[in-house]
Amino acid sequence: MIHRREARFDINHPNLCSGLRWKGQFIAAAHDETVQPCNDGLFWCMYTQTCIGPDGELAEPGNCTSTDRCCHGCGKSG
Repeated sequence: MIHRREARFDINHPNLCSGLRWKGQFIAAAHDETVQPCNDGLFWCMYTQTCIGPDGELAEPGNCTSTDRCCHGCGKSG
């Protein structure tokens, strides 16, 4: 179960859509292992400005790495 969560929120995936945003992306500090992360799972799509992508699916790394998704990298829904 832990492995699924890690894959779902993996922000280092090589095919991550360039339109996916998350709060930690804008913090210019090295990750501190002694501090518990407080913003896991807070993602949004740059094109819709919500947590739902242009195709109606949830915007999060697990979904936004598939190049088969019609909105991947372009924000177009179809």
